[in-house]
Amino acid sequence: MESSLEKMVDPTLAEMGKNLNEAMKMLEDNQRKMEEENEKKYVRNDIPGPLQGSGQDMVSILQLVQNLMHGEEEDESSQSYRLQNVGEQGHMALLGHSLAAYISVLNRERLRNLTTRILSDTTLWLCRLFRYENGSAYYHEDDREGLLKVCRLVIHSCYEDYTVEGFNVLYNKQPVIYISSAARTGLGQTLCNQLGLPLSCMCRVPCNTMFGSQHQMDVALLDRLIKDDINSGKLPLLLVANAGTPGAGHTDKLGRLKELCEQYNMWLHVEGVNLATLALGYVSSSVLAATKCDSMTLTLGSWLGLPAVPAVTLYRHEDPSLSLAAGLTSSQPVEKLRALPLWLSLQYLGHDGIVQRIKHASQLSQRLLENLKNMDFIKTSVEDELSSPVVVFKFSTELQNIDQMLHAGPASIIQPPITSNERHICDTFNQWLGEQLAQLVPASGVDVVELDDEGTCVRFSPLMTSAVLGTEVQDVDQLVDCLKMKIPILTCTLQLREEFEQEVKRTVGLSYIEDLSWPGLGVVRYEYNSDRKNDDKQEKEAEKINTGLLKKLNELESDLTFSLGPEFGGEKNCVYIGMVTEDLDVSELVETIAATGREIEENSRLLENMTEIVRKGIQEAQVQLQKANEERLLEEGLLRQIPVVGSVLNWFSPFQASPKGRTFNLTAGSLESTEPTYVSKAQGTGTTPPPTPTPSRIKQRLPGQKLFKRSLRSSDGFSETSSVSHTDDLEKMEQRSHSVSTVQEQGTVETEKEQKNEIAQVTNDKTEDLQSDKSQQSGNDCTKVKEQESLR
Repeated sequence: MESSLEKMVDPTLAEMGKNLNEAMKMLEDNQRKMEEENEKKYVRNDIPGPLQGSGQDMVSILQLVQNLMHGEEEDESSQSYRLQNVGEQGHMALLGHSLAAYISVLNRERLRNLTTRILSDTTLWLCRLFRYENGSAYYHEDDREGLLKVCRLVIHSCYEDYTVEGFNVLYNKQPVIYISSAARTGLGQTLCNQLGLPLSCMCRVPCNTMFGSQHQMDVALLDRLIKDDINSGKLPLLLVANAGTPGAGHTDKLGRLKELCEQYNMWLHVEGVNLATLALGYVSSSVLAATKCDSMTLTLGSWLGLPAVPAVTLYRHEDPSLSLAAGLTSSQPVEKLRALPLWLSLQYLGHDGIVQRIKHASQLSQRLLENLKNMDFIKTSVEDELSSPVVVFKFSTELQNIDQMLHAGPASIIQPPITSNERHICDTFNQWLGEQLAQLVPASGVDVVELDDEGTCVRFSPLMTSAVLGTEVQDVDQLVDCLKMKIPILTCTLQLREEFEQEVKRTVGLSYIEDLSWPGLGVVRYEYNSDRKNDDKQEKEAEKINTGLLKKLNELESDLTFSLGPEFGGEKNCVYIGMVTEDLDVSELVETIAATGREIEENSRLLENMTEIVRKGIQEAQVQLQKANEERLLEEGLLRQIPVVGSVLNWFSPFQASPKGRTFNLTAGSLESTEPTYVSKAQGTGTTPPPTPTPSRIKQRLPGQKLFKRSLRSSDGFSETSSVSHTDDLEKMEQRSHSVSTVQEQGTVETEKEQKNEIAQVTNDKTEDLQSDKSQQSGNDCTKVKEQESLR
């Protein structure tokens, strides 16, 4: 490519392309540097400082841009979203912006010829590609700006004196713009604010409630609304229809809506993602009717994966002066250069490349839809199963219940209505499902949408995401595999929620907290019972106990997740339990939570009482030590307290006082003498302490089995032979433990006999030693008396 750039006649264009390649390479090829910088501590260097007088080179400026783009990303997960699949076609779109700045410096005549050629070529290609004959194009950055300019065009067309009288014309006959209730949020308010119209000029048309899709505009009701507005002296101006609603991707009945607009002389504008299928060879009749509308908005950037390309609004109108007054055309050549990035990108992709990208996205949605049809507990909301580029699905147990009732018999077909709590829980679970799928398969581009009738659903719209994220068939297959793994978890958790609630309510010390927005087994709180009337201290103690309980539960070897709940909107001083599997032992889980909470509460109360006990014990010890000192003074006498006399007296007649100490018993809360301790140390028997008792709530588990898991004896994996062999192993282990205990008992008897003999020998030796010590002591006393007499 560099050699082809060198052969160009215009050196400026060649240098521009070369600089663009170098800049993109520098911005994209920084993985190694980012990994090295992540190991070091990040220091912000993007704080604005004074502007350098000498300026900076291009490398330094691009380095600054790179730091601003990626500097605040600390984890590796966020680095995958830095530059999403910017290929050669993306480089062409970026090059278009640079060329637009360069072309704008040409002389006026040459600039006019060039911009006219670029605008006419791009408009002709798009009209042919999307089957919109004899149309004009308006290129804009905001995708709502095209509809805004179309509204101004219609106002200029319907109100001849609008350019002269302005608002007075609208006041005499108020215009009305009709939009669907399934349109994107805020569209009507934006149009009224930009056009300077009151909100009463916007009429929202409800969708079907009895017949047809619940996401399509109700045509019969629209007809009645238009008649009512005409009778009240208003002027129906424009109708905004959808070829692919923002939520579910359904298409309105465009053919009937066009007939209605012709009947009342209204303008029909169409927008939506399904308009991309007009470029394919096979187009559904509902979408094909969009080619007869008065205007349509195309968002080619997301459909083709082109960054920074404008949206296009194709329209038909015969009066160019009104188009100029509405802002759809401009006499400034520089504004016509908005089409330059799209002009370059369309030429780079070609007709086949554009069709292939749209076709690939449609095939991805069809592949996912075929897999979802064979799944239980999955409900899809698709307009056309043969050609629907948007797939919306949700986790629901309604279909499974209906199938069970049909198999049971006609007498049980009556199904109880779904309560609001059940729907709220289902929405919560679908929210969790969508977040998990988006996290596990980020290349799929799935997201969570809120629909009026279905509630929370998961949406797969490859036309909006596949070209940007590079979604392939294996990504859809991975999405299906992840969905198959998550469905059993959802069903088991939903089934065990009620059992968990009943177990918690039956357990003393625990309270069940109903939180419908928590995707998991449930929420439990350990209630702290205290006689104190201070609510603040009691709340702090409850928070301390539940925090300690959460820490203890997380330290256990289990597959469950325990947390404090969501960051915002959750209950305080609670333990939130996440998703579970079918082998969960709910009773053991609740018993463990209650026992652990009681243990923490007892320890906390022991610590509270210990401070008072230690304080009283210290005071009592001081009193007893003072008494012991007074008794020692009385025993030694007054003469022994005189410095010189006491030392001489101690030398002639040494005074041996028995050591007296005090020990503080924390359990009894009393002071005790240390004499029994010295006696027991001197006469050590060598007895071993009793074994530590094990808690009774821990049941016997299989090897490798984690906590809160019950053995699935009814499953295929747990056969009768395995259960018999397991019981045999348990009996063998009991026999071995019994034999070992008998041997230990015999050994203890023999050791006791040996210890008795050793004690007898030791006592004999001690008596002999005492006699010899006495004889030696008497001899020493005689020698001491003789020496004293000689000294006298």
